[in-house]
Amino acid sequence: MLPLQGIRVVALEHAVAAPICTRHMADLGADVIKVERPGEGDFARHYDSFVHGQSSFFVWLNRGKRSMTLDMKHTEAAKVLDRLVGGADVLMQNLAPGAAARLGLSHPDLAPRHPKLIVCDISGYGESGPFADKKAYDLLIQAEAGLISVTGTEETPSRVGISAADIATGMYALSGTLAALVRRGTTGQGANVKIAMLDAVAEWMTYPLYRKAYGRSTTPRLPTSHPALTPYGAHHTKDGLVIFGVQNEREWVTFCTKVLEMPQLAADPRFHNNNARREHRLELTALIEDYLADKASLDVVEKLDAAGIANGRLNEPADVWDHVQFAARDRWRAVETPEGPVRALLPPFSFTDAEAAMGSVPALGEHTDAILAELGFSSNEIGALHSAGAL
Repeated sequence: MLPLQGIRVVALEHAVAAPICTRHMADLGADVIKVERPGEGDFARHYDSFVHGQSSFFVWLNRGKRSMTLDMKHTEAAKVLDRLVGGADVLMQNLAPGAAARLGLSHPDLAPRHPKLIVCDISGYGESGPFADKKAYDLLIQAEAGLISVTGTEETPSRVGISAADIATGMYALSGTLAALVRRGTTGQGANVKIAMLDAVAEWMTYPLYRKAYGRSTTPRLPTSHPALTPYGAHHTKDGLVIFGVQNEREWVTFCTKVLEMPQLAADPRFHNNNARREHRLELTALIEDYLADKASLDVVEKLDAAGIANGRLNEPADVWDHVQFAARDRWRAVETPEGPVRALLPPFSFTDAEAAMGSVPALGEHTDAILAELGFSSNEIGALHSAGAL
């Protein structure tokens, strides 16, 4: 039995933040009903056409869900939403600011009638304060929360190359909702979980915030290095780059002795502890790369492995797609989409007694009539809703 089997989630969602949360819930066995706009659907369906003519974002974020179309502003929509929510355990929404409340779908509106319901509201900046009504997209939150200021090169700040703000928000929505479900199992009471994108990324930014506030030190932008630890990052060899990291003083002594073969370097006043090494980063990097200049990357990796120093490769997406570690651990599965099967990685969480559901990616409105029938609507009523343009 999957952990969320028997849990129904109604998802009023679009883009990335809420969909990545509910996709994980679907992988865990929940019945996720994705409510989409008739004709257009989740606008992430149209972000690109890289996967058999379909959006890579939508295929990634929506497997295992059931799609129904509903014009939530239509006069007939309220009775459908009422039955949907009445049979749900979780209502997940990342609609525009205030939209859920205008539809009568806020927690204060729903809790008196559905005391066991868990409502998770995702917003950009929270529901109060001067930014409450601002639109919030991943790039804007990365900028507002300071993430871009610590990413990129010394000369050029840069957006993180994936939807980091959306993903962070979705993961906190997932953990908060799961915690609410656990508590409900004890108390029988629902909850209102609120996640702001700004809060999610600010949590990730705590190290640079502390460094600036208490150390009066600005976190440098080091594209392939660590702002606090040295040596930690990419170093040039004879034929490329090797990435490795030293986490503590014990590893530093080992690195000097077994990799650089310069045991005396460990006690050098410029490098004897991490604070000193960070202050003399350029000198240390030059010294290390001088030693590596006539050595092949594979030989350096062998020395690092033998010494127990953590290291990795600078892979491109194509390298990750064919990564031997995923193949050796049987991490790939086939997932059906409206345009044919695609490969998908199992989710990061694994259970030894049950595998993730890995359901199909739905076509727009594929399950509308079936869901309405489950909710008790007759075929005549469903036909009337179609005729009225509500679906």
